[in-house]
Amino acid sequence: MRKKSQPSYYVPALEKGLDVVEALAVAAVPQTLADLARTLDRTSSELFRMIDALEKRAYIVRDPVSGAYRLTLKLFELAHTHSPVDHLLRAANLPMRDLAEEIHESVHISVMSRGMLLLIDQAESPERVRLSVEVGSQVPALETVSGRLLVAYLDEDERERFLAADPEYARMPVSQRESLEAELRRIPQEGYHIAQSIARIGVDVSVLVGNPRVGVSAVLGVPFLAGGRNEGREKSLIPLMQKCAARITASLGLSRVE
Repeated sequence: MRKKSQPSYYVPALEKGLDVVEALAVAAVPQTLADLARTLDRTSSELFRMIDALEKRAYIVRDPVSGAYRLTLKLFELAHTHSPVDHLLRAANLPMRDLAEEIHESVHISVMSRGMLLLIDQAESPERVRLSVEVGSQVPALETVSGRLLVAYLDEDERERFLAADPEYARMPVSQRESLEAELRRIPQEGYHIAQSIARIGVDVSVLVGNPRVGVSAVLGVPFLAGGRNEGREKSLIPLMQKCAARITASLGLSRVE
């Protein structure tokens, strides 16, 4: 039986209000009503009521001198009513479990916390023999494939500060540091990280979740069991991991990093 398509509804007033909010979010300077009308290709009269409602609800504020509008911190306040980790856990729960069932491997999701990689959730493989990592465990970021991926996606200044403060990096000889730095530059170009596990025999694969450009990022990791059903196939399963990561990112309301 053919699956019914989702109905599509159009709410003009809401669309116009969101257009105003998004236009102000990307504008470098406050915008007048005329500026917004030009940007959105609408008339000032079309936008006036939307702007008035947004101002009354304190989502935007008007400069008393120039009359230009800018966003307030109300959206930021609403977004931070709940912990970002809570949002991430809710968004990741079902996609991770679907992926674990599909590839027959355990799947975990981790974030950075004070220079350490913190594992916040796991979906276990349906196989009788499986690899499990303790939720809540923390390990130095550079000692893991997942941690290195998150470090690689830091902006250049943040990455330099992270490495300068990392004890493991400080102990590395110059040649090892250069090799690590080349690896960190390569990871964002490839869009994933795959390498032999530092902690055990086997291969680890990690992909990015979220969008580091807005300060929300995590890593979806799969520790492939040596001698398991997927040995030698790890790289071919990366697209399934990326699809899962994209699903989580979309559930967070974020755009993917290209």
